[in-house]
Amino acid sequence: MEYVYAALLLHKLQKEVNEANISSVVKASGADVNDAQVKALVAALADINIEDAIKAAPVAVAAAPAAAEAAGEEKKEEKPKDEGKTEEAAMEGLSSLFG
Repeated sequence: MEYVYAALLLHKLQKEVNEANISSVVKASGADVNDAQVKALVAALADINIEDAIKAAPVAVAAAPAAAEAAGEEKKEEKPKDEGKTEEAAMEGLSSLFG
């Protein structure tokens, strides 16, 4: 996942997304660099327009309540007692995807 973050950071800074730059960003973060993963990411991004991919990405769910508040709607916050457990389970599942 850190390699994807490095590529996004480089893109945001308008730097070239290449193996050397991604490796430098990952090293600077203190993580070990796996050259095979860096090469695979650069190869996968070769034909991708990162800006278009960002625009096509789904919008975060947290933006919906903010939009409702901006429109002047007030919501009562009613949380089920087991919501924390559901979020924990979701995060565990998510972390298993990205190792």
